[in-house]
Amino acid sequence: MSDVYAARRGLLRDRCAAAGNAAALITRPANVRYLSGASPLGAVLLVGSSEDVLLCGSPPTGDVDEGRLDERLRVSVLAHSGGDPAVAAADLAAAARADSLAVEEHHLTVGRHRALRSVAPKLRLTDLGTAVEQQRLVKDEEEIACLRIAAEIADQALGELLESILVGRTERHLALELERRLVDHGADGPAFPTSVGTGPNSGRSRHRPSDRRVEEGDFLSVCLGATYRGYRCEIGRTFVIGTSPADWQIELYDLVFAAQRAGRETLVPGAAYRDVDHAARSVLDSAGHGEALAAWTGHGVGLEIDEDPQLAPTAMGKLDACVPVTVEPGVHLPGRGGVRIDDTLVVRPEADGGPELLTITTKELLAL
Repeated sequence: MSDVYAARRGLLRDRCAAAGNAAALITRPANVRYLSGASPLGAVLLVGSSEDVLLCGSPPTGDVDEGRLDERLRVSVLAHSGGDPAVAAADLAAAARADSLAVEEHHLTVGRHRALRSVAPKLRLTDLGTAVEQQRLVKDEEEIACLRIAAEIADQALGELLESILVGRTERHLALELERRLVDHGADGPAFPTSVGTGPNSGRSRHRPSDRRVEEGDFLSVCLGATYRGYRCEIGRTFVIGTSPADWQIELYDLVFAAQRAGRETLVPGAAYRDVDHAARSVLDSAGHGEALAAWTGHGVGLEIDEDPQLAPTAMGKLDACVPVTVEPGVHLPGRGGVRIDDTLVVRPEADGGPELLTITTKELLAL
């Protein structure tokens, strides 16, 4: 993997040089990890013309959450605790006689930006923009393998929950159990706070679990994800509790399933982001649910659970092969509940079989 990280930094270095920047300061943790293999708490990465340095306030611990650091990378631990590694990086760049430094303005605070200017007043600060995020869009096969394992773990945790007794248990209890099962099966931890919604809470996007108890006849919607070696996946499913579903539940479920399938079938290289969104959204809109729909139908995943691309009505850009995304339409009927169906997939050419489905738990409307 050292060669992979070095190649990623080399690509960024070439981009900086082409823009007239002598060095780049990476402060966003996911970007630090992408370029160095690890992201110790508070660490920053200085990508220079001749040397790359990871600066941190304390020695890396080697925890799973931090990742595995590229052994070729020089690590500089600040001599004085409490110092800002970003300020130290700017000082290091100035000492190396760099005339400019590209920074992630979308991540730096105003106060931190001022501190960089004060320690290196002759250093010209420019905006790196989302250059690293754009590099992260297309995943290599090792990254996809991590996502695939994360999806398998999430599928296992969800499958085990479905085999247990659910009636009478609270949303909060079920969410905590799912997160424990993720770790039991080898996850670093949950990819995001697990959402469990029952009855009138079901189908709500990013619902925070409450003390409401599961009842017979409820819709139960679950959205969870696992993190494996830093890579995060997402799955969402909806079920009926303890009885045959009512006609309105079957009708609503079939509608959301059709919308989700339409979005999945659009995931081919060259498809516009907004066309994927439109494929799923139009199915629900035509049934009269347009006003209640979320601002997007899906998004990219990777080292963060919500990455580019955004699959939204006004999103600009087209999909590439090997880009992992979610497709997650849903409908919530106030006071009654609703349905969400969410998968993580990898965009693949039709010649390779089309989109690769990573989350494989059944999408049949089960009565549990």
